[in-house]
Amino acid sequence: MSDNHNKVTIIGTGPAGFTAALYTARANLNPVIFEGTQPGGQLMITTDIENYPGFEEGISGPLLMETMRKQVQRFGAHSIYATITKVDFNSKPFKLWDDSGKEYTSDTVIIATGASAMYLGLESEKEYMGFGVSACATCDGFFYRGKKVAVVGGGDTAMEEANYLTHHASEVLLIHRRDEFRASKFMVDRVKSNPKIKLALSSVIDEVVGVKDGMKKSVTGIQLKNLKTGEIKLHELDGIFIAIGHKPNTDIFKGFLDMDDVGYLITEKSSTKTKIPGIFACGDAQDSYYRQAITAAGTGCMAAIDVERYLETLKG
Repeated sequence: MSDNHNKVTIIGTGPAGFTAALYTARANLNPVIFEGTQPGGQLMITTDIENYPGFEEGISGPLLMETMRKQVQRFGAHSIYATITKVDFNSKPFKLWDDSGKEYTSDTVIIATGASAMYLGLESEKEYMGFGVSACATCDGFFYRGKKVAVVGGGDTAMEEANYLTHHASEVLLIHRRDEFRASKFMVDRVKSNPKIKLALSSVIDEVVGVKDGMKKSVTGIQLKNLKTGEIKLHELDGIFIAIGHKPNTDIFKGFLDMDDVGYLITEKSSTKTKIPGIFACGDAQDSYYRQAITAAGTGCMAAIDVERYLETLKG
């Protein structure tokens, strides 16, 4: 085999990729991790994490990822700061190419490429990302106790996030660009019957408003545009939750692995095995439901154990 051959190749980092690297490294499998264009995944834009076990005072997303990286490297995992842009899973060993065109081969592959939240595309939204703009109510809702927030979206996820946020926020403004929601009737009825939730239909956020003081930033409101009248009105609030969907980062695996209509990889029940023996998927690349750091780490552990057992069967 060439110098570019590995027993275990992990595509992507975040809690899933790093946990898979930790377990495979401790099993003396010398994993290689392709960290891609956003090493650490979505947590790199998360300022404070208070629901990850083991950190009594909470921890920032970037610091958690750097801590995980150092831990896995201590056990022999090797990080490559390149993006895998092409794969060939039709024969073994599996072939992978990075963004410079360099070819690698591997006995096994763990896919931990995650998913990316879909955003509105406003520059002001990007400016306050992690400073009042979030894509995860479960992760960040706790920080808005007694405050006013907005949720953008019209599907079941938006309904769930709006209802969840009423446990913390004093008021939730649910914004949707159409007259009717695409969510299920049950979820819509639940939202409409919640006295803490106000609706802004046929409306879009025109601008995120905030204050900046050096490195400190915080959202203070939104400019809300009514699509029927064209009127733009300022709404004062403290946080904005974007709930218009996630896109799994799995395009390069099309034609090789089974995935659902959105692009989430399909794995065997209670495992991380894909339809191709030797290829495993973990984290948000295959989880459209929980999408939490701790659940991603759990499936990363599962993928590593599945890999170890698969390699043992090859020996046998």
